[in-house]
Amino acid sequence: MTGFIPFSREQAFLLLPDAKDWLPADDVAHFVVAAVDRIPLGAFAVRPTPGGRAQYHPRLLLALLIYCYANGIFSSRRIERATHRDLGVRYVAANLHPDHDTIAVFRRANRAAFEAAFLQVLLLARETGLLRLGMVAIDGTKLDANASKIRSVRYDRAKELRAKLTADIATLTDRAEAADAEAQPDPQALPAEIARREALKAKLDAACARLEAEARAEAEAARPEYDAKRAAYEAKTGRRGRPPKPPSDDTPPERQSNLTDPDSALMRRSDAHEYRQTYNAQAVVCAEGSQLILATSVVATSADAPSFAKTILGMQQGIGLPQTVLADTGFASGEAVATLEAQGIEPLVAIGRTQPHRPYDFRPSPKPKTTRRVTEPWRVTMLEKLETPDAKTRYARRKQTVEPVFGIIKSALGFTRFHLRGLAKVTSEWTLIALAYNCRRLHNLRLAA
Repeated sequence: MTGFIPFSREQAFLLLPDAKDWLPADDVAHFVVAAVDRIPLGAFAVRPTPGGRAQYHPRLLLALLIYCYANGIFSSRRIERATHRDLGVRYVAANLHPDHDTIAVFRRANRAAFEAAFLQVLLLARETGLLRLGMVAIDGTKLDANASKIRSVRYDRAKELRAKLTADIATLTDRAEAADAEAQPDPQALPAEIARREALKAKLDAACARLEAEARAEAEAARPEYDAKRAAYEAKTGRRGRPPKPPSDDTPPERQSNLTDPDSALMRRSDAHEYRQTYNAQAVVCAEGSQLILATSVVATSADAPSFAKTILGMQQGIGLPQTVLADTGFASGEAVATLEAQGIEPLVAIGRTQPHRPYDFRPSPKPKTTRRVTEPWRVTMLEKLETPDAKTRYARRKQTVEPVFGIIKSALGFTRFHLRGLAKVTSEWTLIALAYNCRRLHNLRLAA
């Protein structure tokens, strides 16, 4: 007969007096707590509380966020519950239980603290000899925004809905006034319907204003190029051809804006994927073996090239500039390559397709396309460089450096969508998730050393 281990849920237990002993000595919680203690208090945004009441220490809240993000707990309500249920979270929170509002407010307001902690962890890695700044790889990945794509509206459709809502609001207002005169039993029903329509109309008004402002800004930015073309056209003699078309500030009818998170955009990973409401989250990863994230950025466009040079040069304010940058064809930009080379940085950027169609792919083969002839001088130079054995060996590190990092963040940590809205707050959260990843990675590197 099978025997069973006796148990009793009424039995009293005594936890160890030292909270550190609740966890294994190699738990990442100890590393997170030690790393956050290096952050100066001046980096935190501390708001005075009404009546001068005591508030949670910002270092405690930062360590709590980092540890929870490193263990796949992102929601502020789930973090609050974890302070009661999870021993690791309970240790990091010093047996305190910040409510979800406090956690959410701290996360929204402390981008500077996240960036300071991000830098301190990298400096700690360099002090211990685990980080060498020489070759880096950059790439971007699409992460869902905290908004649904069905809340995106076209400019022409937004104008139609505004007109319809204006007429409906006027009709409901007349009915509400008639109901007041007749003293109906539920006079609040119609005002509530009016308020909902007015709120929707206000969002549509704001969306149209944003799209119109974007169109004007694009036209203004294109004005100098048009003036130069116009001057060259007028200087011609003989048959001049058609004059250049001046930039128009009219808003294209197909342009869209999301009513929930206007900064996000509809993007797709490739032609084989669906459109999603996302952000383009970029990361610069050390290709010297540590696989630590050295810099981050977030853009609201599917194109990687416009932010290439800015992201790399922004490292100068942090850990320092690299010697070589590896990037795929999405970052191919002559202007960015020239900017980086002027700073003494060697970019190795793929020209053309980096992943050909697989011979046994389940999807049908795409239609053959005419090979585009490479004529730009910088592209010809880059192709020649990438054909050398040394450049091939170095460029081969890109795929095995930055892409596994995104896989760990999405699969191991479970971070596949942002929880904040707006480009500034999303950028702050991306720094936080990169910080949590770096803490886990550096902790594992130190254990393996």
